[in-house]
Amino acid sequence: MLEQRLDSALRGQITDGSISVTFPSGQTRAYGNGADPGISISIRDTGALRAIALDPTLAVPEMYMEGRLTIERGDPYDLIALFKSNTAPERATAGAVIGDTVRAVLRAPKAHGITLGAARANVAHHYDLSEELYRLFLDDDMQYSCAFFEREDMSLDEAQLAKKRLIAAKMLVEPGARVLDIGCGWGGMALYLARVCDARVTGITLSQEQLRVATARAEALGLSDRVSFELRDYREMVGEFDNIVSVGMFEHVGQRQFPVFFETASRLLAPEGTMLLHAIGQPTPPRYNQPFIEKYIFPGGHIPALSQVLPFVEKAGLLLRDIEILTLHYAKTLAAWRERFNAARDKVLALYDERFIRMWDFYLAGSEASFRHDNFHVFHLQLVRDQERIPLTRAYIPRELARLRGIEAGIPDYAALHSGAGLAEVPGRMRETG
Repeated sequence: MLEQRLDSALRGQITDGSISVTFPSGQTRAYGNGADPGISISIRDTGALRAIALDPTLAVPEMYMEGRLTIERGDPYDLIALFKSNTAPERATAGAVIGDTVRAVLRAPKAHGITLGAARANVAHHYDLSEELYRLFLDDDMQYSCAFFEREDMSLDEAQLAKKRLIAAKMLVEPGARVLDIGCGWGGMALYLARVCDARVTGITLSQEQLRVATARAEALGLSDRVSFELRDYREMVGEFDNIVSVGMFEHVGQRQFPVFFETASRLLAPEGTMLLHAIGQPTPPRYNQPFIEKYIFPGGHIPALSQVLPFVEKAGLLLRDIEILTLHYAKTLAAWRERFNAARDKVLALYDERFIRMWDFYLAGSEASFRHDNFHVFHLQLVRDQERIPLTRAYIPRELARLRGIEAGIPDYAALHSGAGLAEVPGRMRETG
């Protein structure tokens, strides 16, 4: 009965591309238009079949994690992309419709209100994993956010440096500026602002591991007098800053906290200051979080539409002076991360187990597919309190980029990326200073 139900659903859903499914009974059936390259999967047991039929959105990645759904031809990205390209509402399975409706109803009362305690727990779930795990697939500066590919042929390290440069250019950071980095990660953005812009930076994080690594990096580079890192929530901050930057952290704020986030930013930003917010967005407000990501990867996360964000910018008294949308830059970033992750599977296995590897492979593949098929993007919001802070035209951005490149040329690890030599030839390169 379950096999017949899923067979019927797949025949109605898969019209573009092709997939063959081997059911627990041993029968194999083909779906789609027969186009190459086809995908082949096996559902190993009746329990896995039941779970997929009842709630495919969550059960497919769960069964893949557990080895109860195996991909015989293709890989997780191919499987996810196939279903994303066949997601017209009239093709949805009954289980998917019911599951999606229940999630939307359950989500409505909570609307992602995240307390301080929940914020710390959510961050620890993901970011307090082994430092070595992240070093296996990130660039040498450990940038765990969207890179900026000024050229198609840029390496990941070059594109991540270009991202930091672009953000610094939009913030108009002056020498000696007091800068707050909300969600500082492993310290790369803060260290760039100190080394290249001669700023005095305070970075805050809720991750013990990120705090440890970022602090060690600042000490190794001799920057402890200009860069400090604290285990602190943005809501707890006091003082006044000439610049505020937040890269890849806003997705963890929670929808209920949007007013608090922007009111706090307005309170902390100097009257003539500039803030740059770099965050993931999607084209329409989501009804609920992707259940696999919510349960296993980023509990409490929320990727908003800009229409959900901008009203709270206005209510906080901040002036929006520039929006830039980065489209497929994150898809390219995620593809590079996943390639590196899979190339290091043996090393990941020394840290975790096969289930973890399959979980993260599915997460990275699904995230890339969201940017390529669901119109996910990254937005930059440039925010000020005084509109005269920003020049009349955007011509200042290429000028600032050129100026920052000139300063980078005198810093060995940055200069190596400009020359194409790579960081491996640079003594004391960033990967060794962690």
